[in-house]
Amino acid sequence: MTHRDVVFPPGRQALYERNRYSPAIRSNGFLFVSGQVGSREDGSPEPDLTRQVRLAFSNLNAILAEAGSSFDDVIDVTVFIVDPQTRFEQIWSVVQEFWGEAPYPTVTAVGVTWLYGFDFEIKVIAKLPEADKD
Repeated sequence: MTHRDVVFPPGRQALYERNRYSPAIRSNGFLFVSGQVGSREDGSPEPDLTRQVRLAFSNLNAILAEAGSSFDDVIDVTVFIVDPQTRFEQIWSVVQEFWGEAPYPTVTAVGVTWLYGFDFEIKVIAKLPEADKD
């Protein structure tokens, strides 16, 4: 079995253990981050959509930082949006606060019908900075 180099953000390990998945895995110079949602510390959804998106990015950025990375190292993004026809513009205006400068990462946006009580989820792949030294 392949060893998984798991990255846990501070203070959230119990949430991941309860749900039985890894928040992120380091492999071959990349960081593969599980989908992050706007969950509070207890795992419940933030009800306000704008705050939920900001909290999803805050949770994502905590994982990236724990791995010695930042959103500037992200190369691929997948977002999942419940009811994108009515929520996309509001969500995307918040996303731009975290997106950084060009060149931007690639992005795939997927409309979904259910996200366990959430309205937005973001999943990324980042190139780890130490991998650039090779």
